[in-house]
This record gives sequence, structure tokens and C-alpha cells, in this order.
Amino acid sequence: MDNRQAIGSWLSGPRAAMEDAGADFGYRGRQLGLPEDGPNSLARPGRRLGALAVDWALCVLIAYGLITHGKGHDTSNWTLLVFFVLSVLTVGTLGSTPGKRLFGIRVVALRTGTVQPARALLRTVLLCLAVPALIWDRDGRGLHDRLAQTVEVRV
Repeated sequence: MDNRQAIGSWLSGPRAAMEDAGADFGYRGRQLGLPEDGPNSLARPGRRLGALAVDWALCVLIAYGLITHGKGHDTSNWTLLVFFVLSVLTVGTLGSTPGKRLFGIRVVALRTGTVQPARALLRTVLLCLAVPALIWDRDGRGLHDRLAQTVEVRV
């Protein structure tokens, strides 16, 4: 094995190394019973991050313009609070935030297909802590989604 091959496997991660060794993980979302592509397939990380960026920007505008009136010291704290309220209300009732709607994503419960307000509250609390959202499983779901038994799918 030359150095380029060793570096490539290291950069690709353990999943790619296992797949090169012959392990078959299937596609992301297969274990959850989701299709590989199209509607109701697992939302990819790029879409989810884009939706989060849109939602966060919207919350910054609301906090900066309506609550702190341009005084930047408290804007970040108010932004997190506005994001929390926005996420709980919109995911708990509509299944998606404005950013998720723009990127064609919705949050569904694995068993029922709709997100109840209590499940949306748990998911949002864990999302606001940030660390659970950074820990992903083999299907690409964050720990906040696993604990709330939800998944983000394409519309």
C-alpha cells in the first residue's frame, strides 16, 4: 500500500474503509425503512445545515430588530431563545421550520409520521444544547433525533 492509499482511507473515515473491506452497510436510512432517494428519503446533511442557517439568520434578524433594537450585547442570547420558540412551535405543529420548508425537509416521528409537541420540545432542547446534534449515527441522524425518535426526511 502506498502512502496515497493510506491517507485516502484515513480521510474517508471508518465507514469507507469497512466498505472497501467488503462490508455492506446499504444506503443511509435503510435501517429506518426509508427509501434511498426521492420523497420521504433521509435528508442529506447539506440540506439540513442550509435549513439551520436560514432559521438561525431569521432568528438573528428577529432578535436584533425587534427585541434588542440593535444593541448587540444581548442579541445572541435572544437569538437562541427565539430559535427555541420558533422550532418548538413550527416543528410541533407544522413539522418543519421556515428553513426546513425552504429546503424541502420535514421532521417526522418514526412510528406515527407526525411530530407531537412534546417530542418537538425534547428535540429542540437537545438541538439547542448543540452537542447531541453533532453526534451522528450510521444513518446520519443526530443524537437529538434518535432520542426524540424523529427523522428529517425530504418532502
